[in-house]
This record gives sequence, C-alpha cells and structure tokens, in this order.
Amino acid sequence: MLDIRILGSGNAGQVPVWGCHCVACERAKQDVSFRRGPCSLEIRTERGVTLIDAGFTDLAERYEFDEIQRIVLTHFHMDHVQGLFHLRWSERPEKIPVFRPDDEKGTDDLYKHSGVLDFQTPFVPFNKVEFDDFSITPLPLFHSKITLGYLIEKNNFTLAYLTDTVGLPDTTHTFLANRALDCLILDCSEPPMPSAPRNHNDINLALWVYNTLKPKSMILTHISHRLDCWLIENEASLPDGIIIARDGMSVA
Repeated sequence: MLDIRILGSGNAGQVPVWGCHCVACERAKQDVSFRRGPCSLEIRTERGVTLIDAGFTDLAERYEFDEIQRIVLTHFHMDHVQGLFHLRWSERPEKIPVFRPDDEKGTDDLYKHSGVLDFQTPFVPFNKVEFDDFSITPLPLFHSKITLGYLIEKNNFTLAYLTDTVGLPDTTHTFLANRALDCLILDCSEPPMPSAPRNHNDINLALWVYNTLKPKSMILTHISHRLDCWLIENEASLPDGIIIARDGMSVA
C-alpha cells in the first residue's frame, strides 16, 4: 500500500493571504476547499505515515505520536518546518527520525533543542535510500536555501516531488529524464512572467519541465494567490496532463 496525499498546496503566504481581497482570496474565504496551507505531502503505508515537510502547526492534532514513522524535509525555510517546533517537546522516550538536506544552520534552534526529533545524517544527492516501505532518492534543486526534491519509488510506481525550486539543475533534469514518471508534483508559485522568478517556478518554467520530462501526469503545487487569480481565467488552457493541487488531494 502506498497512499499519497497532498497535505498543503500553498506557498509561504498561503491562501487566503491575510488582508487580501483579490478574487482568489475572497473565493477561499467563502469556500474552504479553495484554501491552501503550507506545501507538504503525506505518504501512508501499512507501516505508518511519512511526512514530507512539516509546515502545518497542528500536526499534533492531525496525527497520533505512533502514526508518524519519519519526517523528510526538503529544506529549512520556516513554512516547511514550523510544525516541528511544537512536536519536539513531546516527553515520549521514542524518537522520530527526521531526514534532511545538508544544511548546517537548519532553522532557529531546532538542532540544539531537538527533543523527540532525531535528525539523521544529511542525505547525499542521488544516493537512493531504501526504507522498509518504499525508496527515496534525494535530488538537488535551485532555491535560496539548500533544498532537495525526492524521487519516491515502490514496485512499478514512480513519483517525483520537486518543491521549492526555480527550474531544475541539469543533473536533476538528466536523472529524471532517464526515468518513466507516473506523477510529477512540481513547484509553481507564479503565473507566466516575462523573466524567470527568483525562487519558484512560474507557469512557463512548469510547462518546460512538463514538456521535457513528459510525466504521465503533473500536479502543480506551492501555489500563490497570484497564480490562483490567473488560473481562474486560464486553467482550461493548460495541457490535459496538468492538474492543480488542492489541499487533501489524493495522488496515488
């Protein structure tokens, strides 16, 4: 069993953005199904739950301690790790392994006061790690902090989870181009822009990734209210194989 669900599909500002009255934010205020929480993924197997990133601050309400088998971090920006600051104070004797990129600074004092969080030796890019229930291969990404995407494989199913990034490093693109991807979940924070954004993909870059890697399906995530505004008018113009993430969406 490999049950994959998008926990959060938003960028750091989430949707609705506090104080904003754009059409996307107003829609999300009136219909909670259009709200977007911090970008994150849940992988559930018969052995438990793996979280990729921990941006939600209510993880203790969402999961029992014994449910969480491991946490995998893409990077240490606050919107991807802020949920850990509450979890770490549990007084259970057991530890939760936290896998991570090679970022010596981390975030605030997470390393110093890790509590029940057992930070593992940093991942080595392109070195596949075999867990009991699936395998994961860390992939370098372009971002303002050291960031990894992940190739997740079990039996004949292959999924790439790539957020946060602007474009793809050549090494990562080449690695993925040699694999048949059942699904690609890709960062896309912005509508089409005249030049590449600084830290996240826009629609133009996302379409380039889709057309060059040719996954069976691609889900856009890490979505801003600016992109949501654009999608309200233009979603129908996207290729049929591209899906817009929603919080709680089942992937596989």
